[in-house]
Amino acid sequence: MTGAVLTWAKLRDLKCAELEGAADGWGRTSNRADAARDRIEQQLLNGLRETEQGEAADAAVARLRQLSRNFQYVYTECGLLRTTLNSLAHEMRAQQRVLADALDDAGALKFTVHADGSVTYPAAGEGLVGGKPLTGGTAPGAGVPGLVAPSGLVAPNPNAAKAQDIADRIVKAVRTAAEIDWRYAGILRRLKAEEGLKVPASTWTDAAGDAAAVRAAARGYLKDDIPLDATPAERHAWWAGLTQEQREEYLAVYPDQIGNLDGIPALVRDAANRDNLQLLIGKLEGRGDEDSQTKLEALREIDRQLQAPLKPGDPPMYLLGIGDEGNGRAIVSYGNPDTSRNVAAYVPGLNTSLDVEFTEGDLKRARDTAMGARKYDSSSAAIAWLGYDAPQMVDGLDSLDVMGDERAEKGGSAFSGFMGGLSATNEHDDPHMTAIGHSYGSRTVGAATQGDGGMSGVDDFIFVGSPGVGVNRAEELGVDGDHVFVGAAENDLVTRTPPTSQVKAGAVMGPIGYLADGLGDHNEDGSWFGQDPASEDFGARRFPVNEGPSLILDRSFGAHSQYFDPVKDSASADSIAFVVSGNAHKVKVEEPR
Repeated sequence: MTGAVLTWAKLRDLKCAELEGAADGWGRTSNRADAARDRIEQQLLNGLRETEQGEAADAAVARLRQLSRNFQYVYTECGLLRTTLNSLAHEMRAQQRVLADALDDAGALKFTVHADGSVTYPAAGEGLVGGKPLTGGTAPGAGVPGLVAPSGLVAPNPNAAKAQDIADRIVKAVRTAAEIDWRYAGILRRLKAEEGLKVPASTWTDAAGDAAAVRAAARGYLKDDIPLDATPAERHAWWAGLTQEQREEYLAVYPDQIGNLDGIPALVRDAANRDNLQLLIGKLEGRGDEDSQTKLEALREIDRQLQAPLKPGDPPMYLLGIGDEGNGRAIVSYGNPDTSRNVAAYVPGLNTSLDVEFTEGDLKRARDTAMGARKYDSSSAAIAWLGYDAPQMVDGLDSLDVMGDERAEKGGSAFSGFMGGLSATNEHDDPHMTAIGHSYGSRTVGAATQGDGGMSGVDDFIFVGSPGVGVNRAEELGVDGDHVFVGAAENDLVTRTPPTSQVKAGAVMGPIGYLADGLGDHNEDGSWFGQDPASEDFGARRFPVNEGPSLILDRSFGAHSQYFDPVKDSASADSIAFVVSGNAHKVKVEEPR
């Protein structure tokens, strides 16, 4: 319609079904591209790696990777086209309904609607002199809606106001439809690819802008229906109730929303987040600030790991969350959390953000946990959950970000929702769920148990390197103390944060004094955030761990970071694996502090 003057007759006769038919065509193209990409990733690449080696094989893999990225781009852009056309039809149909109601009212009153939108009405009513019917007239179709010319001393024709109302509604419908047409024409013009067989980073940057434009336009068509404020179980039911076409549209246009929505199945979240990962990379490619570059490097490393071939016995990776807000977001599962009988989620702590250290360190901890648990039960998955902004060190231990309760409580609320989502999507009747907190992450897990409803569905808790979890007794977490497990290395100073009185008196010196600075209210008889979880009074089960290197010899706080490492601390890693796999009865217990 763009380029021609829109009239009410053209709006009336517009065939929105044809727009929806075109959308279906683009949808089929998008689906075919997705299927082709999947075939490359799941069949061709895996087959090539298993049968061929050498430079020629490496070159073939590189070309197939490029082809896969091309198909992913086609999938994304064609999906955006489908939603753009469907959203256009949706908005135009709404204006057609407004127009149809106005025309129906005109017909019922025997008014005449002219091509320019003006409305002629017949004589009616009684004049002030002689009682004769007042003459008819024409209500203009291009005036200011809602204004009727004053009648002076002449009694108004009762049809005049009715005719003007109809004319105003017709004009409003046509003007709104013209604005919709103009807006969507601009979006459609930008949905085009560069010439050539490659999809460079700049093209993904453009794709990120395309997606943002379509999201803004389709807000009333799709996004307003996403149940952001619902429970994970309600979201799960919402997704199950959508048609396949609706699901495809949400995945194409709102991968960021669907991929990070607790209660959506893991396979769906993974697909959405893998697509959103490319859009985020494209978005950050166009920025030069340090924060964007740090996140970009981490996103590229996650992308590399997702595409890396699986070795025999390796658990597959699932990307359950990704984002660049705050310090960054990433949720990665090793093993399918929906089909696994045992599922554990690990919350990292101090100084964790979306950077290469997270992708190489924290992801390895989750992978090691999954690998360890699968030795005792192959139906096990472990997740690294960076779904909050952990406190950050700026220039060293003497300038810690304030480590109070606020970040833990906010993160705890998000983590509780995530665990509820895992419970809603898991296919087992009674899955075994474990929440793991390391360092400040243990305080975050503790906060998750104190919200409304606690942490329903979580059977066991593991805390390692903990400065306290925010409660003084294990049973305050919502489970019996026999289901709370604690690892605390002798040389891990974080587990020995001192009472406030000692810090204020200056009795504690050196790095731990700096660690303690600003941590918050301290229990005089325990750790900083409540009772020491490794103490007898807390009532948990303490398992043996390697004492770790002394801080005098190792300034990197190695004792605080090796609990999950099967090489550096096999005793701790095995204990964690026993609990996660549902074999907590095999955990050796040592004396509490």
